[in-house]
Amino acid sequence: MTAISELVAALTPEKVLTDPDVTGSYARDRTFLEPGSPLAVVLASSRDDVVAVMAWATAHRVPVVPRGAGTGLAGGATAVEGCVVLALHRMTAIRELSPADEIAVVEPGVITADLDRAAREHGLMYAPDPSSYEISTIGGNLATNAGGLRCVKYGVTRDSALGLEVVLADGRVINTGRRTVKGVTGYDLTGLFVGSEGTLGVITAATVRLRRAPAVHPTTIAAEFGSLRDAAASVSAIIAAGCQPSLMEMLDRNTLKAIDDWRHIGLEEATRAMLIGQSDAADGPAVAARMAEICTATGATFVAVSSSPQEAEELIAVRRMAYEAKERLGTCLVEDVCVPRSALPYMIEKIEEIAVAHDVLIATVAHAGDGNLHPVFVFDRSLAEPPPNVWAAADAVFRETLRMGGTLTGEHGVGLMKRRWLALETGPVTEEIHHGIKAVFDPLGILNPGKAI
Repeated sequence: MTAISELVAALTPEKVLTDPDVTGSYARDRTFLEPGSPLAVVLASSRDDVVAVMAWATAHRVPVVPRGAGTGLAGGATAVEGCVVLALHRMTAIRELSPADEIAVVEPGVITADLDRAAREHGLMYAPDPSSYEISTIGGNLATNAGGLRCVKYGVTRDSALGLEVVLADGRVINTGRRTVKGVTGYDLTGLFVGSEGTLGVITAATVRLRRAPAVHPTTIAAEFGSLRDAAASVSAIIAAGCQPSLMEMLDRNTLKAIDDWRHIGLEEATRAMLIGQSDAADGPAVAARMAEICTATGATFVAVSSSPQEAEELIAVRRMAYEAKERLGTCLVEDVCVPRSALPYMIEKIEEIAVAHDVLIATVAHAGDGNLHPVFVFDRSLAEPPPNVWAAADAVFRETLRMGGTLTGEHGVGLMKRRWLALETGPVTEEIHHGIKAVFDPLGILNPGKAI
């Protein structure tokens, strides 16, 4: 019996796809990276399916690439040659939702927004809010420790992950963490798996923290500025004033122009940046008014404050259009560096200087309240990969980020995209420890090889 025949026998024929025309559609994420050719794709529908795949893969030493919705931007779900792509998007059960304990137990294929909607039926919310929340999955969010628009107030995915069910490389199952808010028994394996990009185990369920949904609809502001530095300075002033925004996003001129060319939002010629803020506090309108005052005092040329839930959603929608608008311009190398919040004005200006120096179109948005910037390097879509000047510009951004005490990735993960720069941040001792941890959980190196570390 061939290896694939054994896999089919362990599962069912309809769960194992081997037609190259079909498997190729599961081989890449949203990056331009050219994937390897998978040996097969497994459409897992249960933990037992994942156990069977990993036990088989260990026996035959076949690499396995876990995959959610394929919305990743760092190449973390890109197929490697001769691998099995383990697709988890069919595992969509919300196994439990407990309003009393304010937790949910969910499978990895649950769409992020669907969990939030289910929680809101009970007066609760799931706080992590990546821009792709309507299509990205909880499993993918856990694998990359995704953040999103609300992370300035509620934190990233790791802050909402209490416990995990994980299938290890050899098919054994472990449960990490707990259902309680507190707990320090043993090492924090939950925190270790979150952000590990499928290199240590396959998450098949997660116990996540829910929070009380705001009692009133959030109030949103949108402020336009004649310079990015003024917009960044407003962020610092708003935080220093104790406003505690639930969302604080910044868009540069290139991003706004891409959105305007597509959706005709009425962009003024003098506008170089836009700041979108939101408060979901009980006194949200008063907080939003205070944020608007601060923006005006720090140089805003125009400020709008939502007067209805519909207006608030329309202002947020501008931010959510950003990535799709930039994709219309060409192929995108999307990055997500993070700097200390105090360094944000400097870093914003530095990115603009780097764009000019290397003759590259860079369109930047930022989770400004966290200092998390998404510079998007746009290049001709006829090219298979970024030309040298784009890589040189990216290198300059990364090195400047690290010089400012920042990090190479705030939420997208390392994947394949950033491995060439990883040692600049981690150093040789940390790198050795990372590989030691990998060897404990995956001694054969079959779990998502070549990614993250």
